[in-house]
Amino acid sequence: MGTPDAERFTARAPNAEFIQGYGLTETAPVVLMGALGSRNYASVGSPCPRTQAKIVDLNDPTNTALGPNMSGELLVRGPQVMKGYHNNQKATEEMIIEGGWLRTGDIAHYDDNLQFYITDRLKELIKVKGFQVPPAELEELLRSHESVVDAAVVGMPHPVAGEVPRAFVVTKPSARVTEDDLKAFIAEKVAVYKRLDGGVTFLDSIPKNASGKILRRQLKLEYCS
Repeated sequence: MGTPDAERFTARAPNAEFIQGYGLTETAPVVLMGALGSRNYASVGSPCPRTQAKIVDLNDPTNTALGPNMSGELLVRGPQVMKGYHNNQKATEEMIIEGGWLRTGDIAHYDDNLQFYITDRLKELIKVKGFQVPPAELEELLRSHESVVDAAVVGMPHPVAGEVPRAFVVTKPSARVTEDDLKAFIAEKVAVYKRLDGGVTFLDSIPKNASGKILRRQLKLEYCS
């Protein structure tokens, strides 16, 4: 959950203790967990006991661990990691590599305090002129705008750049924000290649599945094909 959403939740439930965590079905299910009382809602915490995590460069076949504040794919290993997929050795070998490390498929980094941050899914990165743009980064920035309730960002085909970010936004009922307002809001906060050059579309709601994940493929088919 992004920081703006977490802050909205804690504002409505001030007596509840909110803790971010991270895991996959293949890790049964938790590998990273925030500390009790932490207000760093952007982080999913640090590795659970007997669990190891590292960040590796997407183009490094040796999977050498990167240092703090360097972005790459998150790999984990520990007693909760699955042995493999039933009757599917090929999928198992693609998921679990040498040393028992499991590829999560998530882009992440950790800070100097060993707090990890998930920034996006590897397969959902938008590739702009060779640069990789995490949709979740732009979505969180959009949600921080005072007029925005929810947002989604996908890659839109572009004849020169390959892809450019396109945003889909749900605004508050009384909001008067325009496409140019939001494009300017993002432009002043990000690198040039992360700007919303694919435009902004206003929707009544962002399509999501039952678990709350954005249906990016549906948005691409309806608005970017």
